[in-house]
Amino acid sequence: MQKPSAKGYSLSQRLLHWTVALLIFYNLLFPDGMNIWHRLMRRGEMPTPEQIASANIHAYVGIGILLLAAVRLGLRFVNGVPAEAAEEPAIFRLAAKLAHAGLYILIFAMPLTGIAGYYFGVNPAGSLHADILKIILWALIAAHVAGALAHQFYWKSNVLRRMTLG
Repeated sequence: MQKPSAKGYSLSQRLLHWTVALLIFYNLLFPDGMNIWHRLMRRGEMPTPEQIASANIHAYVGIGILLLAAVRLGLRFVNGVPAEAAEEPAIFRLAAKLAHAGLYILIFAMPLTGIAGYYFGVNPAGSLHADILKIILWALIAAHVAGALAHQFYWKSNVLRRMTLG
């Protein structure tokens, strides 16, 4: 497997990053099937097979995110990551580390709490998944994107390029 260079991430790391990102956005933007299933279950009503299938798509995408994130984390430990950008002030490097750690935690916590709520009926986990963690995830995604754009347009570093072209 190709290791990341001092300038960029390996091709496998980049592909996993963007695949996981797309799957996360899919589940964040299109949770309707799971929301309908959850609402029916709360009311004690029986969902139709189509509604269950729609909720299952959301669940399967979440499980896919969990599995791909585990592979991605393994690659991160095996291959490493490029060095930090020297252009970035120390306080922003610390913020980036905290944001990345938070993203990794949520990439695992979201599917795990979703699985607990959907498959095992742990309602507090499902509520945590659908309410609090989702809001925190959106905030961290916004901070992550803002940081990448600040690197590109303010510090004029190659940080954004490292995860796009390598």
